[in-house]
Amino acid sequence: MKNQNLIKRTVLAFVCATALAVVSLLSVLQPARADDLTPPSVPANIQVPAGNKLFLVGHAIGTQNYICLPADGGVKFTLFTPQATLFNGDKQITTHYFSPNPAEGGAIRATWQHSKDSSTVWGRVMDGNASSDPAYVAPGAIPWLLVTIVGAQGGAQGSDKLEETTFIQRVNTAGGVAPATGCASSTDIGNRAFVPYTTDYYFYKKAN
Repeated sequence: MKNQNLIKRTVLAFVCATALAVVSLLSVLQPARADDLTPPSVPANIQVPAGNKLFLVGHAIGTQNYICLPADGGVKFTLFTPQATLFNGDKQITTHYFSPNPAEGGAIRATWQHSKDSSTVWGRVMDGNASSDPAYVAPGAIPWLLVTIVGAQGGAQGSDKLEETTFIQRVNTAGGVAPATGCASSTDIGNRAFVPYTTDYYFYKKAN
């Protein structure tokens, strides 16, 4: 009888410990709520203007895609699109790439499309809104940016998870810089390089 009680207590303790572990894991994976979000510390030139509030954060994993083209009397790698997926916890939230912006007559802009409702925004980095300040940006990483939204479109059946976005910050970058080799002469024109990168994108909308 004592052995049976000991076995029961041992099993119960194991079940309780397992349940606590599962709860702890779920709390880690749970996407952050908008009320819990905190804007990042950034250089002054990529701070979001007053009157906007943070509502979404995504961690991006992907590549910066370059092609070797004629430039400035020589050749250089030119970015032709990023290709990345953004996650919030374990949940995919958007994809990121370049595409024509309908609001600007088809001008090619950085694009974020919501993975669930397909709402889409297009953004442009204005003059002075990029930073490679070594106090913030890691060596060998692409610059941190403040992206101004210049086009927006609702998703399926009027969904608008991204449509109210006003600014996006790109921070905590790693990798993504164009290669130092592979684009040195006219014989290299057309060469492509897909460079892995990670970053965090912070999405803002009007505070009111």
